[in-house]
Amino acid sequence: MAISTGANTMKALRFAEFGPPSVLRIEDVPIPEPGEGEALIRVKAAAINPSDYKNVAGHFKRTTLPRTPGRDFSGIVVKGKPREGEEVWGSAPNLGIVRDGSHAEYVVVPAETLSLKPKSLSMAEAAAIGVPYVTAWASLVSAAQIQAGETILIVGAGGAVGQAGTQIANWKHVRVIGADRSSGPIPGAESSIDTKTEDLRERVMELTAGKGVDAVFDTVGGALFEPALRSLRFGGRQIAITSTGGPTVSFNLIDFYHNFSRLLGVDSNGLTPRQVGEIADGLRPGFESGALKPPPIEIVPFEKAVDA
Repeated sequence: MAISTGANTMKALRFAEFGPPSVLRIEDVPIPEPGEGEALIRVKAAAINPSDYKNVAGHFKRTTLPRTPGRDFSGIVVKGKPREGEEVWGSAPNLGIVRDGSHAEYVVVPAETLSLKPKSLSMAEAAAIGVPYVTAWASLVSAAQIQAGETILIVGAGGAVGQAGTQIANWKHVRVIGADRSSGPIPGAESSIDTKTEDLRERVMELTAGKGVDAVFDTVGGALFEPALRSLRFGGRQIAITSTGGPTVSFNLIDFYHNFSRLLGVDSNGLTPRQVGEIADGLRPGFESGALKPPPIEIVPFEKAVDA
């Protein structure tokens, strides 16, 4: 990170209006003070997520200005829990929206959202895990409650959240069928489906001997929502986290209830700080054992944050 200009000031990426990344500026601002139940973290690395870009562009209705963006981070506790000097990682739903985020030298967060950094990860690797892995865990483990021996279809398996979901499913001994707009094999998936050239439901039925999958993790939505839903076995469940191409989808309601299907929605922005901290604690053993691996990262100096 950049060097502070004074004892009580820090460098922070700020925006006072919505728009393209060019509205962002690196500014000198006061170092924040943690309140009751909060911790001050010296940020060592912070991730840039698609949601950060959308936030700056004005897609989030709750965002107040001026604001520092950034949800994910790793760093060292300066004040507060768990203990001063501890290396931690974290992600908080309201960061960058109604409270200043992690694209700064320091950030104040609810202490309950923090988790000790996995020892096997660098600060940069730990910072890149937040949103994708928290969303995948909230979807697969918390909502779908996947069980060893089950089969799951992950739609959009090549994306960051899809890859996180694939790794978590493998760790939990769940068979993965990956679907994406690609003809190549999908890392971690036992079988791959090219949604550009293959019929999704037809291929799923071929791969499951006509039974369908126990669960669907749909990270795409839109036109793929209904064929994914129709790929469920009797009593199966589908988790939806987004919808590309528009918010409205349609499906055959009679088929849906005859199949005893279940549809679950997950929004990582709606998780509480405590829930995020608990998920991070659940993920840590996977990274420390090597069952989970951080995504490929590109490290960019703070001074180049606007370009990044």
